[in-house]
Amino acid sequence: MALKSRNKVDPAFSMSSMTDIIFLLLIFFMLTSSFITPSGLPVNLPTSKTSNIVMQKVSVTITKDLQYFVNDKRTSVDDLETAISREIKNAEEGIVVLHIDKSVPTEYLVNVAGIAAKLKAKVSIATKPNE
Repeated sequence: MALKSRNKVDPAFSMSSMTDIIFLLLIFFMLTSSFITPSGLPVNLPTSKTSNIVMQKVSVTITKDLQYFVNDKRTSVDDLETAISREIKNAEEGIVVLHIDKSVPTEYLVNVAGIAAKLKAKVSIATKPNE
């Protein structure tokens, strides 16, 4: 004796709920992403697999010929701490973004990061994503 199942599941589903989810995800990612204004100085940045975009507040750039710029204004090594301090006071948040050419030795990066940390600023290193 063959028994028939009375409970059959309808295999069709509604695409309207799927499109709602897609639009919600799109809106979420658009609202949570932040954009950075690129530095005006040509610097060959190192690459990173986890290159995050942060809201730029104070930009410190070291070029390959070891010239220092704070928010695109040239400064000497001796005046670097006062220049960063002045720009941090003008910024909403104490975030310092380091744009350092990849040919610059690491000791220069550490020195600038140390100055920013001494001023109680958050330090972020600018990279470009792998292609």
